[in-house]
Amino acid sequence: MLETLVRLAIGDFWDRVRRPAYAVILIAAVGLGYLATPAEESGWVVMQVGAYRGTYNSAYIGMVVALAGTVWLSLGGFYVVRNAISRDESTGVGRLLAATPLRTWAYLLAKFLSSVLVLASMLGVLVVTAVVMQLARGEAMTVNPVELLSPFVTIALPLMAFTAAAALLFEAIPLLRAGLGNVLWFFIWAFIAIGGQSPNAPLGGIGVHSVVQSLSASMKAQGIDPDKVGDFSLGLTLIDKPLKTFVWHGFDPSPAFLLSRYALVMIAVALALLPALWFPRFDPARAGGLAVPGSDRGVAPERSTTPAVIMQDDRTEERSAGFTNLPRASVKYGNPALRLLFGEVRILIQGTPLWWWAGVLALTLVAQMVTPATGVTRFLLPLAWIWPVLIWSRLGTQRHEYGVEAILGAYPSARSRMAAEWGAGFLLTVIAGIGPAVRMVTGSDTQGLVHWFLGALFIPSFALVLGTLSRTHRLFQFAYLPLWYGTVNGIAPVDFMGAIRADDGTPAGMSPTFLIVSVAVMLAAVFLSGAARRATS
Repeated sequence: MLETLVRLAIGDFWDRVRRPAYAVILIAAVGLGYLATPAEESGWVVMQVGAYRGTYNSAYIGMVVALAGTVWLSLGGFYVVRNAISRDESTGVGRLLAATPLRTWAYLLAKFLSSVLVLASMLGVLVVTAVVMQLARGEAMTVNPVELLSPFVTIALPLMAFTAAAALLFEAIPLLRAGLGNVLWFFIWAFIAIGGQSPNAPLGGIGVHSVVQSLSASMKAQGIDPDKVGDFSLGLTLIDKPLKTFVWHGFDPSPAFLLSRYALVMIAVALALLPALWFPRFDPARAGGLAVPGSDRGVAPERSTTPAVIMQDDRTEERSAGFTNLPRASVKYGNPALRLLFGEVRILIQGTPLWWWAGVLALTLVAQMVTPATGVTRFLLPLAWIWPVLIWSRLGTQRHEYGVEAILGAYPSARSRMAAEWGAGFLLTVIAGIGPAVRMVTGSDTQGLVHWFLGALFIPSFALVLGTLSRTHRLFQFAYLPLWYGTVNGIAPVDFMGAIRADDGTPAGMSPTFLIVSVAVMLAAVFLSGAARRATS
């Protein structure tokens, strides 16, 4: 059984690392390692204690990269390993597994181990990046493997195991299997990344508190009072002048800390195996007796030839009558562009429940009653433009998911169809945010209305380009939620909707010029990628 588990896990691991999403996350991880270890003259820092940071030796640079990687990969890595079960279902491998003696718990454990291997390989790339950055910065040229690897093993790896288990658990719960689970995990991740830095976080959080205690002890030993220099900060922070440095040789994990890491791994294993209580492992007999989609359950239905005979007789009669009884289609005049747009709108919003539309109506009505008007832009506009996130993520992906790309490839004007798909996303964005827009009009907020309009252009362009390039819903959900979350938390550089205002009341986020150029670039990428695919197909 152990050999079977190992082979299944390794086989699934090699299958996943060949996917484009894996390469994207790896490239981002390398970029993260660079950002986490800026040069002395750089204007930013990722980890600091007031006006100080540690010298870039193996211990400090390993800790910075490990903590940054923990925060990043617990989010991005979740979306990479999220389709462990669904891929077996879509490729038909699940039906083969249902006919094998493999137990359900063993299947889930193999998938969990595979996901852990994927995330651990990303940590391995971060380790190599940390070594390169230590040598490149040149503040300490001696590489200590133990000090460098310790934070990756004790801090990052247990969180990766928990992330892998959560992804598997979400896939096994029907309600969380699709986009709702992706959105929910983002908020769970935000709680872990922020709340996990608290000294009272369960199981030590992400381990920041123990690191801060060790840093403070080293600073005191070197005559620096950590209580007077400022607070500890983990996250990208802009600085006006270079930070002072002190030497830190790492921390010795206490038995309690190591026990909490061990407990976190055990919880991850338990969460990964929990779906064995209800997961049918692709067996239709355990799924309520329903046949697997596309299966004939061993009996092929008999086909009657009577309709064909009747049709043949009818055609014979029609031919004998000189085609006088043939039905004729009425000619419909109109604008084909509008019909195409309305068709794309129907495709985009298909299956949207009534309660979702009721939510849009409620947000529209509330926006007219909120005073002052700044409350509309600061809170209601972000709320209105998170409501359709699962629908926006369909842009650029549905033709691939439903297998109609080959059919649409014969469409005489592919650019018109893609423009209509973007137009459907734009109309959805306008409808979702119409309440705040009307409030801006009545409040004579001209600048806010301009940014609202540019945001309405930006969102469908962003969704369409990511959906077209990745052919999956998850990339937009993964990329859009941090932008929205940063806007809600007052981070002006990521505000694309004009929700954050300066002291004089003007929008403080992305400039109109930047938004217009971004929209143009994204739409150009959509049309160029479509043309490239048609040329190579």
